[in-house]
Amino acid sequence: MNEPILRMTNISKNFAGVQALRRVQFDLFPGEVHAILGENGAGKSTLIKIITGVHQPNEGEIYLNGQQVHFDTPLQARQRGIAAIYQEPSLFPDLDIAENIFVGRQPTRGGQQVNWGEMYRQAETLLHSLGVDLNPKTKARNLSVAQQQMVEIARALSVNARILIMDEPTSSLTLAEVADLFRIVRRLRDNGVAIVFISHRLEDLFELADRVTVLRDGVYIDTRPMEGVTREMLIQMMVGRTLSDLFPKQTVKIGQPVLRVENLSLEGVFDDISFELREGEILGMAGLVGAGRTDVARTIFGITPATAGRIFIDGREVRLTSPRQAMALGLAYVPEDRQHHGLVPQMSIAHNITLPLLNQLARSGWIQTDREIKMAQEAATQMEVKAASIWQKARELSGGNQQKVVLAKWLTTRPRILILDEPTRGIDVGTKASVHSLMSQLAAQGIAILMISSELPEILGMSDRVLVMREGRMTAQFSREEATQEKIMQAATQSTIRAVKVNGQTVYLPHQ
Repeated sequence: MNEPILRMTNISKNFAGVQALRRVQFDLFPGEVHAILGENGAGKSTLIKIITGVHQPNEGEIYLNGQQVHFDTPLQARQRGIAAIYQEPSLFPDLDIAENIFVGRQPTRGGQQVNWGEMYRQAETLLHSLGVDLNPKTKARNLSVAQQQMVEIARALSVNARILIMDEPTSSLTLAEVADLFRIVRRLRDNGVAIVFISHRLEDLFELADRVTVLRDGVYIDTRPMEGVTREMLIQMMVGRTLSDLFPKQTVKIGQPVLRVENLSLEGVFDDISFELREGEILGMAGLVGAGRTDVARTIFGITPATAGRIFIDGREVRLTSPRQAMALGLAYVPEDRQHHGLVPQMSIAHNITLPLLNQLARSGWIQTDREIKMAQEAATQMEVKAASIWQKARELSGGNQQKVVLAKWLTTRPRILILDEPTRGIDVGTKASVHSLMSQLAAQGIAILMISSELPEILGMSDRVLVMREGRMTAQFSREEATQEKIMQAATQSTIRAVKVNGQTVYLPHQ
């Protein structure tokens, strides 16, 4: 490493009196992967938006290749070779791969007609340079999230980007897709591209990053080479304290079964799922992405009614055909995709929290505003939501605070059965610890929790029992004492099991 391609000094940024960044330092060298780490609200997104020209700093200087620059727009940053890939891909679904790569910049004949042949040839060359085997005429809507990210990388290379920013690129990928993404990132690094990598998954950093810069509450903490740092050191820098117990699992007396499913099936999606969930129990559901766990949760909550099988609540058989019916029976569901299914982003925190309870808050067709404000304020305070007020828009919150609002919304319904689908996806270590502590408290109050997670440490740390699914079938069930990462991964990738009755008890045997 010689001179940095990007250097930022004393960067400060205010939003309506709120200090988002305070005299932050950052530099980036060609051919390195430099990670930015911090809790939600630490200032990572603001720093990235300043680099890409979305925001302008109130103070500080930015140097690109040794020359001071000021970006008023994202276009100016892009013209200087800076590109960003965000957690949620931003492709046009009805355009094909080549059209997405060259949107607004299609090669033309004589400056008039689009040269389609040349565009597809260039797209194929770009994809080939990344080692990606995709037909450039494939519509974007037919691509997986991982494939969409590859197209976004190709688009960045098509404008000769020398700085590539990757914001939480692995959060929705399978293990195989993560490995493929890392292969491409290493290839780009070896070709001299400078990469800014943001991830809450510390294992990603140890696998890929050369250096790491830590922010906390908008303040620069330190920059370290990844060689020699430990997970504990990074957590200490991030949150300002040690997290000796990231999984504060309380010992809780497990009560009677409150939910039982027998041979539950949804044609073409999952088949023959059987388990029971007890008062005060946290039942973990593990498996690879695409195993069908979310589909089972949605069926139990009445979103996609089962095509076969039986559901029992408190020993009484019920047929759940709508979320309203499930809620009336004491169920609540915190979905995996908080942006699209958990929140109404353009609505305030208060209105999101009270959304499930409008009937209770209404009198003669009018919402009782005083009761709504009191309920929302109490729920937001209990969940320690960090915001200017309960009237702040949900879309303006960090990912961790958005997740707290979703949890607050469902806890106001006072559920007896709580389904948590990837409850800590995309949130920082400190907030994860808070969510885990809340889960333990809720279990201690007798709430039965079904927790779906793709993070094995979370499954092992918080579950009383663990179910494992693979390709729409249940493959294993472990007690807390029996469960290990090796056993869970083996069950997630190998044969299935079936539920049978023996002397009135449900036991699980391999499928013949």
